[in-house]
Amino acid sequence: MRFERETLPQRVHFAAGEARAAVHAEVERLGGARVMVIAAASEAGLAKAVTADLPVVVHHEEVAMHVPVATAERARAAAARHEADVLVCVGGGSTTGLAKAVALTTGLPIVAVPTTYAGSEATSVWGLTEGSRKTTGVDARVLPRAIVYDATLTLSLPVAMSVASGLNALAHCVDSMWAPRTDPVDQALAGEGIRALAAGLPAVAAEPDGIEGREQMLYGAYLSAVAFSSAGSGLHHKICHVLGGRYELPHAQTHAVVLPYVLAFNASAAPHAERRIAEAFGSVSALDGLQSLRRAVDAPTALRDHGLAESDIDDAVPAILDVAPADNPRPLTPDGVRLLLRAAWEGADPATACSSMT
Repeated sequence: MRFERETLPQRVHFAAGEARAAVHAEVERLGGARVMVIAAASEAGLAKAVTADLPVVVHHEEVAMHVPVATAERARAAAARHEADVLVCVGGGSTTGLAKAVALTTGLPIVAVPTTYAGSEATSVWGLTEGSRKTTGVDARVLPRAIVYDATLTLSLPVAMSVASGLNALAHCVDSMWAPRTDPVDQALAGEGIRALAAGLPAVAAEPDGIEGREQMLYGAYLSAVAFSSAGSGLHHKICHVLGGRYELPHAQTHAVVLPYVLAFNASAAPHAERRIAEAFGSVSALDGLQSLRRAVDAPTALRDHGLAESDIDDAVPAILDVAPADNPRPLTPDGVRLLLRAAWEGADPATACSSMT
């Protein structure tokens, strides 16, 4: 066993119903005297409740999926204009991503309050979209100094979105099993993340107002993100970044649809990872475990249902090959990527579709 690992410095608060107190404690710890709150208009009321009595100088509500560069520039200008010294972001991955874009150029500390299971709050990965190209990178400045996980803040997230967001977190776990920088610690975190998400997702679908299922989801999402931040982006994430940035597909649903096809594509070439994923699901095989879970929660099944045109498939292939990891467990060819995308576009059976991929 031989590997190097860097553990990221971050405080994590995990307690239902305690978001406001935890956020106040973290802002005080950071010496915040001029707080910029970032939250989409749909979550503005929630953000104001969480940040009440803080020295807020601006509430910034312009949040957009995949963080367009122009949107990031306006948020940075607002931070400078109001002389903000701490960022508090309340929302999902797009909101956290916007806070990261501000921190990337200003160095301002972030207190992240997630309301979905995106996991961005636990990574040092940033992403920006310009034109039809999404660029990602890693920078210590964008890692939130603190995360406040409060399951009660996710109760308003509809079941369908909870499912898609949870499967996005599950994709972090699966990709972390064979991503470029993976190590035994990442794989252990990812395995426990799969176990937690596989328990939490059906619980949320069956009882949307229950706290226990949503706590399991937040716990699993956190573990998945810590593993992913260390292991790096594998094939699944590279595909989804291209599809999201190039064709403006919804982030969570895209991950939810693509995941079983990448798993089916890579599993036979990564038997150790496949066994660990299967064990985490408590299933005979990794794909069987994933598909059983997806059926139980009525997961999204086809990219054509979420905005990808059939004509986009051929266009996407070279863009994916340009960014795909060179050490993916299974060698990538234009035909293989094209067949994978077409199967995901159609919603074909992943096991059957995989058998013809080369």
